[in-house]
Order: sequence, then C-alpha cells, then structure tokens
Amino acid sequence: MLTAIAPLCRLARVSIDPRQQRGAASELLAAGYLQTQGLLVIAHNLRCRAGELDLVCLDRDVLAIVEVRQRVGLDFGGALGSVTLSKQRRIIRATQVLLQDHPQWRHHRMRFDVVGVQGLPDGAHRIDWIKDAFRAT
Repeated sequence: MLTAIAPLCRLARVSIDPRQQRGAASELLAAGYLQTQGLLVIAHNLRCRAGELDLVCLDRDVLAIVEVRQRVGLDFGGALGSVTLSKQRRIIRATQVLLQDHPQWRHHRMRFDVVGVQGLPDGAHRIDWIKDAFRAT
C-alpha cells in the first residue's frame, strides 16, 4: 500500500529564474525517464528542515532517493560530477528526516541514485542514471 508523503514537505515555489526553470524541467524529464525504467515516482521536490529531495521512487521493494543534476556543459565533471560530498550529506540528512516522519518507509531497502541531464532539458540532452551512486555511512 502506498502512503502519500506530501504533508511532510511543501512544493517549491514557481520561479522565473531560468536556472531554476531548467532544474525543474530536468526533474520532470528525469521522473519520466525513471518511470519508463519501471520506477514509481512517489514524491518530488520534498523540502524539509534538513534539505530537499528531488525525487523519491520505488524500484520494486527498494526506496530510491534520486538527486537530479543538470548541466549544459561538461565543465568540472558535468552534471554527474556536481554531486559533491557535501551535497551527499545534505541528501542523507533530508532522507533521515523523511524516515523519521514517515516510519512506513523504514522497512524498505534503500539506495541513493543520481540522474544527470547533460545539455538543455528542452533541447538536445543526454540522461545518465547511476543506481546506488553513493551510500549513507
């Protein structure tokens, strides 16, 4: 049985900043891609006191926390290279809050994935998905 987790957090505000618009478009693109790969997107843009989670998905019995990164160029490692250790820690902390507030998800195995959108989401782009990209230790 799926339980809604939306009350935990609030959706991000709509912004006219082009960078934020590209980020939102990349998240929608990534969600669609993951759905074609068999994942069920159960939440997106979750914000809580510890940070933000881009996508929360179920991959059969695995709870997948997905960070979506978008970069136009390959500078500094491109989209996938932009998930720093500091960013990983923030994602892990936000996930801990999610699990505290929603104990029904604790029984699932869990992994942290990264989806990189290289290029413009509304133009030529490539999607790279790294399952189990990093671990909470």
